[in-house]
Order: sequence, then C-alpha cells, then structure tokens
Amino acid sequence: MKALFILGLSLCSFHAFSQNKEEAAIIKLLVKESTTWRAGDGKGHVSCWAIKPYSRVFISTPSGEFIVIPAAKLSDTTNVGSGTFENSNYNFSIHGDNAWVSHDEVSIDLKGNKTYSHEIKMVEKIKGEWKIVAVSMHLFKK
Repeated sequence: MKALFILGLSLCSFHAFSQNKEEAAIIKLLVKESTTWRAGDGKGHVSCWAIKPYSRVFISTPSGEFIVIPAAKLSDTTNVGSGTFENSNYNFSIHGDNAWVSHDEVSIDLKGNKTYSHEIKMVEKIKGEWKIVAVSMHLFKK
C-alpha cells in the first residue's frame, strides 16, 4: 500500500513538472508572438503559427465591432506600430499535443495609450514545438 502511494505521488509530481514545462514553453511562444508583431517582424511572427484550414483570428472591439482576420494574412505587419505589452493571468488546459491558454494583455503604444484585452489562444505541438493555430481576442476599456 505504501509503495502504491509513493508511486501515485511520483506520477503526480512528474505530471506537474511536465505540465509546468509545457506551460513555460507556451508562454515563451506567446511572448515571441507579441514581440514580433510589435517589431513588424512578419517572418518571426509567422514562425509562431501553424496555419491550418481552421486557423482564424477573431477580435471583438470595445465599440462592438467583430473582426475576422484570415490567419494567412498574419505576416502582413506593415501597419503595425511599435510599443510594448504586458501579459498576465495565464490559465492553461493542456491535453497532449493540443492546448488552449487564456491570458490578459495590456498593449502600450509609443504615445503611452493602453489597449486592454482578454485573449484565448489555441496551440498545437508540432514536431516538438508549440504553435498558435487560432486566437480569440476581446478588447475592452478600463
């Protein structure tokens, strides 16, 4: 009985370690995606994605507008300005090579204006690397 308890505890510890490793890898991906977008680095930004037939970017704005951006257009960073961002409140649901993560983001433009969003990103692990396959972004005013 004691050995069974220790085995169960070991498996739980391994799962928690594995989960934290995957969470860290996904956060690294999301930071890269936000950084490359603001830098106007289309090639770097696209490297964060795996464009699939079901890939989409959905954006709802504070004014009630709903925008759908085909994922194939993600490399077009010509109208992107510089700035910074802060991501927080990550929540994960990881199931093997598929996951979704929600987080909050504050985008700060060069003039110091802030845009707030709640985001959900669907990711897939492809050839050992996490890639974004879809995004749902909800902008709001504070």
